[in-house]
Amino acid sequence: MSTKKINGVNIRSGMDKDSLREDIKLHLRHTLAKDHYSRTNWDNYKSVALTILDRLHDRWIDTQQQYYKQDVKRVYYLSMEYLIGRLMDNMLVNLGIRDIVAEALEDVDLSYGDIRDAEWDAGLGNGGLGRLAACFLDSMATLGIPAMGYGIRYDYGIFYQTIENGFQIERPDLWLKYGNPWDTIRPKLQYQVDFYGNQRTATNEKGNLTYAWENTRVVQAVAYDTPIPGYKNDIVNNLRLWKAESDASIDLESFNQGQYIDAVRDNQLEQNISRVLYPNDKVFVGQELRLKQEYFLVSASMQDILRRFRKHNDDWTKLPKKVAIQCNDTHPNLAIPELMRVLLDEEGLSWEAAWDITVQTMAYTNHTLLPEALEKWPVSLMRSLLPRHLSIIYEINRRFLDKVKVKFGEDKNRIKRMSIVGDSENPVVHMANLGIVGSRKVNGVAALHSRLLKESMFRDFDEMYPDKFTNKTNGITPRRWLRQCNPDLSALITGKIGEDWVTDLEQLETLIDFAEDANFQKEFSDIKLSNKERLARYIKDTMDIEVDPHSLFDIQIKRIHEYKRQLMAALHVITLYNRLKEDPTLDITPRTVIFGGKAAPGYTMAKLHIKLINSIAEVVNNDPEVNGKLKCVFLQNYSVTLAEKMIPAANLSEQISTAGMEASGTGNMKFALNGALTIGTLDGANIEIKEEVGDDNIFIFGLEVHDIEQLRHEGYNPWDYYNANAELKKAIDQIREGFFSPQNKKLFHPITDALLHQGDYFMVLADFEAYVNKQDEVAELFTNTDEWSRKAILNVARIGKFSSDRTIKDYNDEIWKSEMVKIE
Repeated sequence: MSTKKINGVNIRSGMDKDSLREDIKLHLRHTLAKDHYSRTNWDNYKSVALTILDRLHDRWIDTQQQYYKQDVKRVYYLSMEYLIGRLMDNMLVNLGIRDIVAEALEDVDLSYGDIRDAEWDAGLGNGGLGRLAACFLDSMATLGIPAMGYGIRYDYGIFYQTIENGFQIERPDLWLKYGNPWDTIRPKLQYQVDFYGNQRTATNEKGNLTYAWENTRVVQAVAYDTPIPGYKNDIVNNLRLWKAESDASIDLESFNQGQYIDAVRDNQLEQNISRVLYPNDKVFVGQELRLKQEYFLVSASMQDILRRFRKHNDDWTKLPKKVAIQCNDTHPNLAIPELMRVLLDEEGLSWEAAWDITVQTMAYTNHTLLPEALEKWPVSLMRSLLPRHLSIIYEINRRFLDKVKVKFGEDKNRIKRMSIVGDSENPVVHMANLGIVGSRKVNGVAALHSRLLKESMFRDFDEMYPDKFTNKTNGITPRRWLRQCNPDLSALITGKIGEDWVTDLEQLETLIDFAEDANFQKEFSDIKLSNKERLARYIKDTMDIEVDPHSLFDIQIKRIHEYKRQLMAALHVITLYNRLKEDPTLDITPRTVIFGGKAAPGYTMAKLHIKLINSIAEVVNNDPEVNGKLKCVFLQNYSVTLAEKMIPAANLSEQISTAGMEASGTGNMKFALNGALTIGTLDGANIEIKEEVGDDNIFIFGLEVHDIEQLRHEGYNPWDYYNANAELKKAIDQIREGFFSPQNKKLFHPITDALLHQGDYFMVLADFEAYVNKQDEVAELFTNTDEWSRKAILNVARIGKFSSDRTIKDYNDEIWKSEMVKIE
C-alpha cells in the first residue's frame, strides 16, 4: 500500500501542518489502535513522538550513511550519566517545527502544552555531569561532528524526590513505566560482556607469552538507540544506551521442580547491572555492582567501536586517526585496559604498539577538585571481577613508574603519589591516575579548575607530562537553555538581531547596543515578569503558597551538598526574617528565596539541610508580621523540566560554593543567558563569567582559593566569626536552640556542631558577612528597575562564550581532530 500524500507531499516526511496532523492521526489509529473515544493523553503524546520520529529516521539513516561513505574519524563519548530531560520540545526546536506541530494539534482539538507535559523526564544522571553530556550531544550534532554517545539504559534513573514533613523522601523513578517512544531497540546488536574467571598464560609458536581470559560469566549488552538531531542541519547523531540481559535462558530443570526463584535468579542478577543509576556521593568502594556497570558500559561500547572501525580498516595503527574516545570523568577509564586487552590478547600486537595506539586514542575529562571524590577500586574486587584487566593495569603501572624513576630518581614519596596502584595493606586502583597515564589529553572544565589540577591535585603528573593537561571550559546548549525554555525572550532577541545566534551565541554581543534602550528594557523586563508569573502559578498549584511575582526571585537550584553552601543562603533567609521581626515596618526589598535540588540518599547532612530550609520556610511563610516581604520555598523533585521553569524566572542566581571546590558549574551560565544577575564566589566558571560580563554586572564576594589556603594554614577558628557578627550569632543560636524545630529542639544540632565544633570546613561563617553585605547591594539595585534591566541585558549579551558549541569546537580542534560533516 502506498504512503498517503497531501498535495503531493508524503505525510510520513512532510514538514507542513497538514502532513504532520494527518501523520499524528494515522499513528493514533494504526500504530496505537486508539480513536477519539479511547485515547489518553499518553496516547496523544506518543502519536506525536512517533510522527517526529518519522521525520528523524530518514535524516538519521542519511547521516550515518554519509559518515560511512566518507570514512570520517568518529568521536565516541563514554558517560555513565545522561541527564537528557524531556525530548519532544528539544526534537521539535531542532527540527524547526515546534510552532507548526502546535498548530497541527490545535486542528484536532489538542493542546501542545498538555501533550508535552505527558512526557516523563529521562533522568539518567545525578546532575551537572549528566546534563553536560546531554548538552555536548546536542552541540556535536549541530556542528556536524561524527559522534556517538554511549551510556547505560537504566530501568530506574535518579530517584523521584518528595518532601514530607520537610524531609526528603526518595521514591523510584518510573521513567519507563509506559515505555520510551524515543528509543529503538536493536535486538540483533548484542555483545557478550565477560566477568570473573581467570587469566591463563601460554607460550606461542614464536616463544612469546600470551594471555587468555577464560571461565568467565557472561552478560549480554543489548543496544537501544535514541536519535540526536542537530539544529536545522538535517544531521542526526546517535545516543546508544546498553541494557543488560541474561546470556542464558532459565534453568528448566529447576523450573520444572518448582524452584522458580532459583531458575530466574541468575537472569535477574545479570539484568541488575542496568537496573538503577547509582546516586552521586555514594562511596563505591567495595560495591561490586557499580564496577560491573562501568565495565559493562566500556566493554559493550568498545566492541561496537572496534566493529565499526574494522569495516574500513585492518591496520590497527590507523585507529587513532579514525577513532577518538572521550571518557566523561573516571567512570569509563576502564576503556584503557580494555582496549589494551583487545589489542594484546585478540589482535596479537606487541605491548609497545598497543600502548601507543591506546594512548593516542583515549582522552579523559576530570570533573572534581575534591580528593575524596576521585574514584578508587579495591584490588581485591578487581582481581575477582576483572582479573585480566588488573594484570594489564599492574603492567601499565610498572612501566610507568620505571619512567618516573628515570625522570625524577628514587623519590619514594613522588612514586607513591603517582602510582596507579596503591601499596597499602588494602591496595586500590586509582582510576584518575590510570586515566592520566593512559590518555593523550586530560582536561579540566574551567580555567581555575584546570589550573588547580596542574598546581595541586595532579602536580606530579603535570611535571611528568607538561603538554598533557588542557582546559575546556564547560558550556550549555542555547537550543534548550534559551530557544526552547524561554521562547518569549528568544523571540525578542531574534526580532532584534536575527536567528543566527542560536548556533553562534557570541552574536548576542549585538544586544549591548540595546542595553540602555528604554523600549527594549521594558520588553525585556515584561518577559521576565511573565516568566515569574508562570513560576508563581506553578508554586501555587503544587505547594499552595502565594508568592509575589514582583518580588526579587532569588534562586539556588543544584545538587544539595555542603560545598555548594545552600546553608549559607538559608542563614541569610533567617537574617532577613530577624530584621523584619525586629522592625516590621522596615522598608526592605520584597524577596522570594527559592531552593531546589536533591541530596544523595546516604548524605545525611545534606538531607538535614533540606529539612532546615523547609523548617525555616514554615516559620517565615506563616508569620503575618513578615507581611509578604519575604517568602522561602523549596520545590520538590528538581529536574531538567523544573529547571526550564525556574531559570527563565530568576532575577538572582546563587553560585556561592566554597572557592576551589566547584569544578565549573553550568547553572551559572544558564541563569545569565536568561537574564539573571549572579551572586557568587570566585569559583569554577564564575571567574570566567565575571571576565565576560564585567565586574559591575555581577555580585562577587568572599574568600578566594589562596585566602582559604592561608586561613587553613594559620588555623581557622569559626568561633571568631560567630562572636563578631551579631546577626550570624543569632541565626545559629536559633537553629541550635530549636526555634525552627520546636518539636525536636536538638534536630539541627549536627548542623550547628559542624559549623562551630567541627571546624566549619566549607567556610560558611568566614564568608557570611561578605555574602550578606553583597545581598544588601543586590536588594538596593533591584529597586532601580532600569539599572537592573540594563545589567541583566548585558549578562545575556556577554555570555556567548559559554555555548557548548564553543566547548565542543575546542575539544575537536585540540583533542579529537575530526572533520565536521554537512548533509546537502
